[in-house]
Amino acid sequence: MKTELMADLLASEQTTSIKKDLIEAAARAYRRGIQTGSGGNLSARLPGTDLMLVKPSRVSFIECTEENLVVANFDAKLVAGKGKPTREALLHGVLYRNVPSIGGVVHCHSPWSIAWSLSKRDLPMLTYHSQLKFGAPVLTLDIDAPVVPPEEMPRVLTGFEKYPNLPAFLLVAHGVVAVGKNVLEAEHVAEMVEETAQIAWLHEVGKKLLSV
Repeated sequence: MKTELMADLLASEQTTSIKKDLIEAAARAYRRGIQTGSGGNLSARLPGTDLMLVKPSRVSFIECTEENLVVANFDAKLVAGKGKPTREALLHGVLYRNVPSIGGVVHCHSPWSIAWSLSKRDLPMLTYHSQLKFGAPVLTLDIDAPVVPPEEMPRVLTGFEKYPNLPAFLLVAHGVVAVGKNVLEAEHVAEMVEETAQIAWLHEVGKKLLSV
């Protein structure tokens, strides 16, 4: 994209609004404790383009500002900004490129979600709330890598082919990847996945205790 067009895009009211939503989603996730430190990543699609607004690497969710957010293309290459795109930017780009309904992605290293992922079982929708809000189960993918590599992207997309309304998936020992029509919705999904994972674990423990 030409420099002038990029400048216009970044200065537009729509992009400014998306930046504010991403910062709000990041701060909410941090305050809720589903992502601490400088880990995790989140992004938002810039409509009408093959670009996404992304949290830069080594920046905490709570430290996201309009000035330090970067723009990357769907191949995870930096297009605008001074930071380095999150190392999971390729995963975000693959989701945007292949699932047009996704407008936001939030990946958190949330404790209960990671704990459940270690069971290598899909997360059951045990509550009426999760059943009503989620149009599909939360799948668990056993991908043995700290970052989802390119060769594993087809496995990720298979879930969306099977469940077009897939709200999120878990990565074993890694965390939740939540999606939504925008980044705020994706963050809300991440919160509910964490709540549901906690309930699922407590249910499993309760069953064992009550059977004694």
